Amino acid sequence: MKKNSLYKGTLQNIILKLLSREVKMYGYQITQRAKELTEGELQMTEGALYPLLHKLESEGMIMSEVKEINGRSRKYYLLTEKGKTQQAEQETEMKNYLLNLGNIFNIQ
Repeated sequence: MKKNSLYKGTLQNIILKLLSREVKMYGYQITQRAKELTEGELQMTEGALYPLLHKLESEGMIMSEVKEINGRSRKYYLLTEKGKTQQAEQETEMKNYLLNLGNIFNIQ
């Protein structure tokens, strides 16, 4: 992660949201998409990403599938039905949180 520690508490939300948009992604793809969408501000490390992916998988929020690409195995992550429900709930909660922060910090 880059200099901003505010992202740490929202990594799960970010990962679930990205998977809801892209259907399935592999780890490096998740990090690059987050970096792209935040114009380089959010730079997820493997040390932050993979433990969270494993946690989400053990909780039944995501599932993985391994595919052979050009002679190499690549692990893709997908939302489960439970993950889709959780993502929608977290998105609503996050939108309310951002609205409240906007009110506090006078952001239009």
